[in-house]
Amino acid sequence: MSYLTESLKIEILMMIGYGDRARTQCEVVRLFRETHPDLPPLNQGTISKIEAQYREMGHVRKVPSKSQAVVDDDTKLNLLLALEENPITPARQLARDTAPLVQMIEDLGDKKN
Repeated sequence: MSYLTESLKIEILMMIGYGDRARTQCEVVRLFRETHPDLPPLNQGTISKIEAQYREMGHVRKVPSKSQAVVDDDTKLNLLLALEENPITPARQLARDTAPLVQMIEDLGDKKN
């Protein structure tokens, strides 16, 4: 599914349709194959995930997973300053020192949404 751009996902949503004119996921898979024979074929699960994301979030943009920590420039700067002060600081020590900052940033991001 990584090859699907945002515009392709929107096209899939348009293929699904709305209301009494909605197509089944199997029909969308077939229609997508006919429309884009050069792309790898989709499966029903991919269509389901795209549709579920749209219904839940209202968009189909790529959403960073929880494992991808979002770090702002201030945190990066603090990390670089800590390395400059003591270049032999172990990575675990740096992670321990900056983890509360990363968690605080993630919490602020969750509150905004």
